[in-house]
Amino acid sequence: GLPPLTLPSLNLGEIQQLFPAILTLTFVSFVEAFAVAKSLASQRRQKVDANQELIALGTANLGSALSGGYSVTGGFSRSVVNFSAGANTQLAAIITAVLIFITVWFLTPLFYFLPQASLAAIILVAVVNLIKIEPLQRLWRYNKADGVALLVTFFAVLMTGVATGIVIGVAFSIILYLWRTSHPHIAIVGRVGESEHFRNIERHEVSTCPHVLAIRVDESLYFANTKVLEGYLTNAVLKYPQVKHLVLICSGINFIDGSALETLEQLIQELEQIGVRFYLAEVKGPVMDHLEKVNFPERLGRERIFLSTDQAMRTLECV
Repeated sequence: GLPPLTLPSLNLGEIQQLFPAILTLTFVSFVEAFAVAKSLASQRRQKVDANQELIALGTANLGSALSGGYSVTGGFSRSVVNFSAGANTQLAAIITAVLIFITVWFLTPLFYFLPQASLAAIILVAVVNLIKIEPLQRLWRYNKADGVALLVTFFAVLMTGVATGIVIGVAFSIILYLWRTSHPHIAIVGRVGESEHFRNIERHEVSTCPHVLAIRVDESLYFANTKVLEGYLTNAVLKYPQVKHLVLICSGINFIDGSALETLEQLIQELEQIGVRFYLAEVKGPVMDHLEKVNFPERLGRERIFLSTDQAMRTLECV
């Protein structure tokens, strides 16, 4: 039969003891449910609202808590079986709920001796069609790092379980992101023909000026990559001793954190000491707003900040 509806009795000590497990369970439950929803929705060209899914899971878990049930989430196996059966609307969930209610009340003794292998076979037959190797192969060809992240998460889930596996996958993805952003793409650029466009000198036929060095950074600046940028700019100036002006193109910079700003100011002073003037071009509005708060434009000189690379190069007589 069904348990009565009761309020859970929890004291502060129990809440503190259970909070880490609750936090992990909440995260894993939502990730699992949303992943299942996206996987199934993509096969019918439908969209999934993450906020609506979160509200639905929260409401379902409130009901489960009042009846003494387990944490509720979107189960992959059950969802796939339901999907394979041709379910299209919420009516399928209502029918399932009614059948479960009848089973719990009247048919439990009949299902007690049902072999688990038969249930597993139903799930495997439904799930096998969702296993697709081609997306993994395509992802591996496009970016091996993303492919490694997928494989790490996959094997972590198999060996440690869903909760721990997802945590390992998220941690690995964060490490991968930090590694990527700490090694930004930096390029010396030159003018393409007589146009206003500037491209990488190693990829295109461009014209440059011996007294001006234009460098583009394709990543936001923060503590993990400032030393890489500092080393690149310093080496570039040493490689081209005739350079008198260095233009940093900021079209790929979405933010500059405090550590990066401090490093940038120190670099500007070092360049000034060896006779190289520093300029900025194509600084985005939000980045400039933060620079304004610490009076960076005044300290650098507003005349050294340009709206476009073309404007900077023409001002420095590099056309």
